[in-house]
Amino acid sequence: MIRHTANWHDEPTNHSQSGKLPRESSSAATPAVSGSLSITAATADPGLLDLPWQLPLEDWPADTLAPLPRGISRHVVRFAMMGGAVIAIKETGEHVARHEYHMLRKLRRLAAPCVEPVAVITGRKDSEGNDLDPVLVTRHLKYSLPYRALFSQKLRRDTLTRLIDAQALLLVRLHLIGFYWGDVSLSNTLFRRDAGSFAAYLVDAETGELYPELSPGQREYDLEIARVNIAGELMDLMEAGLIEDTVDPVATSEDILHSYRGLWAELNDKESFDLSERWRVDERIRRLNELGFDVEEISLKTSPDGGQLVIQPKVVDAGHHTRRLLRLTGLDVEEGQARRLLNDMDAYRAKKHPELDEELAAAHWVTDVFDRITGAIPREFHGKLEPAQIVHEVLEHRWYISEARGSNVPMEAAVASYVEAVLRHRRDEARLVLGPDEQSTGE
Repeated sequence: MIRHTANWHDEPTNHSQSGKLPRESSSAATPAVSGSLSITAATADPGLLDLPWQLPLEDWPADTLAPLPRGISRHVVRFAMMGGAVIAIKETGEHVARHEYHMLRKLRRLAAPCVEPVAVITGRKDSEGNDLDPVLVTRHLKYSLPYRALFSQKLRRDTLTRLIDAQALLLVRLHLIGFYWGDVSLSNTLFRRDAGSFAAYLVDAETGELYPELSPGQREYDLEIARVNIAGELMDLMEAGLIEDTVDPVATSEDILHSYRGLWAELNDKESFDLSERWRVDERIRRLNELGFDVEEISLKTSPDGGQLVIQPKVVDAGHHTRRLLRLTGLDVEEGQARRLLNDMDAYRAKKHPELDEELAAAHWVTDVFDRITGAIPREFHGKLEPAQIVHEVLEHRWYISEARGSNVPMEAAVASYVEAVLRHRRDEARLVLGPDEQSTGE
């Protein structure tokens, strides 16, 4: 932990409060040492010292910035290069910056899907000695995009539905660990492609708080905030002609309510059935696993008359397929990608190596399928999509063209066809740089 002339004590989460932590008055805070830069960071990165902190973010020179697409924000936000990585920098108040920094660190320790905090920097002054706003620095989530950058011309209804479903899943995961967001919106979320769906990551945690458990009222209030914010965002998109005319912003925003409540009920509701239907215990666990959640324990109770069995699952967290794929192959990918790759791995084992256990078969699959596909992708296209997404799309592409031809297409031909017909025309999502004619949404 680096703390250069830092004047801040780590702020604990106050579980007795229903809202945000109280802000300290300006008179209570000790002023930073004149002319000194105060950096609070989890790890030492000398590259932070090379950036022009003496300038307001709005005035940073173009050669220090990474022209990535930005979402909507009430703060000034810029992306900058730090060594070989890209960081996001947000100007804000000191209390807000430190609160969000510590909150993101706590969420990361709980394996919540969110951006990684890098540092809080205070004591900034311009060349004339005037105070500049403190900044929060986070690491840019590779291959992620704000929702406005996920379409080229108009956002289709099915894409919008997948975004809202991903947002609902993110909110469920956060609520399961006791996190009250307080500002749920598409703008405060980053999205990564996850097989045929999207994976959502929290970006802005400045209004968030962690509790041992959220009350139904807190969860419903977060949902209402999400509904109102998403409706407003969709109205803005409709006004700009960026979504299909058939989309009803208000009705569509309510989709998050249905998606969230259905998922929450599946994960948490008790279920009763006759003792003769005990197979439904395994069925419930399989359904939860298919949703991507692991079950830590199951509570079983019989009714007073002994004729009914009541089950109550205790869900651990999402990542069931991700954890299995990581254990078998060492590949760390999104949940939907993991599910798709595991399906192919299981089919490969049944066809090619039925005599091997799953660990040995998985090693063969990585060599014969995953590495074979990624190794056939031309180097100039490596930044288009992350490798797991490319493998998923190649497998899907191979299936479609095999169906169209009525015969099995060899893998080499499928990869070549995919590169020419699909990948060549995709944007570079490892580092999506805006062209001169493209308009970024100002944060």
